[in-house]
Amino acid sequence: MTTPETCFHHHDRETGRHCTRCGRPACASCLREASVGSQCWECVKDAAPPRTEQVRRTLRGATMPVTKAIIAANVAVFLLMAMRNNGNIEGTRAQTSWALYGPAVAHGEWYRLVSSGFIHFGILHIAFNMLILYQVGLVLESASGSSRFATLYATSLLTGSLGALIASPHALSGGASGAVFGVAAAATVAMYRQGVSFWQTGFGPLLAINLVLSFVIPNVSYGAHIGGLIGGALAAEGMIQSRRLQQPWLGYAIAIAISAIAVAASLAIAPST
Repeated sequence: MTTPETCFHHHDRETGRHCTRCGRPACASCLREASVGSQCWECVKDAAPPRTEQVRRTLRGATMPVTKAIIAANVAVFLLMAMRNNGNIEGTRAQTSWALYGPAVAHGEWYRLVSSGFIHFGILHIAFNMLILYQVGLVLESASGSSRFATLYATSLLTGSLGALIASPHALSGGASGAVFGVAAAATVAMYRQGVSFWQTGFGPLLAINLVLSFVIPNVSYGAHIGGLIGGALAAEGMIQSRRLQQPWLGYAIAIAISAIAVAASLAIAPST
């Protein structure tokens, strides 16, 4: 029979949780939430930077530079498309040159795997995606850092494109929802690993509801939503585990590998006609 583990500090308390930094078993009272995972109070104390550096990090995280840059890029592209079409924003010819379309990708227009994530078909389309992205960025970018957030977003965008091509290769599709689903899934995974239940993360229920709506509302790319969700969750889990191994570079390598596989698979399955 396996002997239950007890907290390193409170020896009378059984626990199934561990510090992601030192690996020792620790109870809820001794664990402190970190950007990814939880650390015991001793590791937190040992690793705490000077107060001035803590303030600097907090301010840097609060600015959310990547989240704001992505939102600005999406809004800029949206306005550009409207200007090129005399104010028409509900579906334009200019948008078709950037949208995801299987035969176009097969004939060398690989850029559509990325550009499709920055075009939107209407005010409500872009407003809904940017609102959710901002809410996720408040949590995920501020906690995990801008470089990790950017990596997770890029990976989710590419896996979302793959999902869209699998589900509807001959449809013209676009929007940031695949990438947004991915970073929301990443935030859900990170919070779950910190001991927050799926339904209490906030993003978990939102993902579940919107995933169901993807199959109910017409003209919604459920493939992009599923692809982005899977890619973001896998990349986030890779980063979490790599930090537990104290090899943070490995998390980036896993995300890059997922992205490369998504691109290669997209090119392989894109129909020529």
